[in-house]
Parts: sequence; structure tokens; C-alpha cells
Amino acid sequence: MATKYRRRDQAPPPQSRLSRVPGVGTIQRVATDQESGPRRFIRDTRSELRKVVWPTREQATNLTVIVCVASLAVGVLLGGVDLLFSELFKYLLGRV
Repeated sequence: MATKYRRRDQAPPPQSRLSRVPGVGTIQRVATDQESGPRRFIRDTRSELRKVVWPTREQATNLTVIVCVASLAVGVLLGGVDLLFSELFKYLLGRV
């Protein structure tokens, strides 16, 4: 029975320019196939950590101060709102 739609053969994934160089594609494939599990995880982690731009000591200190001040401000604000509501409920329930 003929079908209305023709099946398309799946095209192979596109190759990078580097893998088109003779021999390089084979080397890349063998290197990635052999490394698996913890060894590959450690290699990938070290590679990513090399890309990180670490802050200077001054930047880290400034950002820490900003976080502490913001946390203190939010804590005071929430504490004030909590106190306000607790006093409001005490008044509404007649336990002043």
C-alpha cells in the first residue's frame, strides 16, 4: 500500500570545520569515547573552572558588605511587619 508521505532518511549531524580535517575527527571521537565517568567529569570541571573570572579581594569584600546590609534591611523590614501584624491581631481580638 502506498503512503501519502515519503519517508525522509535522517541526515547525519553536521560536522564542525575542525572535524573535516583528515584524521582530526577520528582523534576527537576516540578521545571522547574513551573518557567516561569520573575522569571526564573532573576534566570538564577543571576546564570550566579555568574559564571563571574570579573577583578581586576588594570586589569580594564590597559584595559581602552589600549582601550583609541588604539582609539586615530585609530582616528589619520583615520583623517590623511581623510586629505590626501581631499588634493588630492583639487589638482586633481585644487582648490589649
